[in-house]
Amino acid sequence: MSRDLLVQLCGIHSFAFAAFHLAFWKLFDWKRELSKVGPPTRAITQILNLRLVYLFLGIGVLCFVFTRELHATPLGRALLVFMSLFWVGRTIEQFVFLRVNKPLVHALTALFVIGAILFVLPMLPASP
Repeated sequence: MSRDLLVQLCGIHSFAFAAFHLAFWKLFDWKRELSKVGPPTRAITQILNLRLVYLFLGIGVLCFVFTRELHATPLGRALLVFMSLFWVGRTIEQFVFLRVNKPLVHALTALFVIGAILFVLPMLPASP
């Protein structure tokens, strides 16, 4: 698989998580659920979620606009490492903060691991 394609798969992964986070208001019934917490917690939760949407959309765009640069330059590779570590951290946090034994939670954990792997693959040496 080409490095360009791998970077573009990273972009698709990022766009999918942006869409997923945009659905949080409905998926988790935030209108009702967040009304149970104080205004600062309600605001911070929604602000952080929107910042994640912004991050995922930005990374997705970069993966398609600067595909080659992401795997062929030191700055691009640094960004790929940053995102791989983001997903490694998110996977670890899943086990620390969300100890729920449900298939959907396990599927999300798998998608976090896939993100960690996807973002590192374009930097691996090409196979002969």
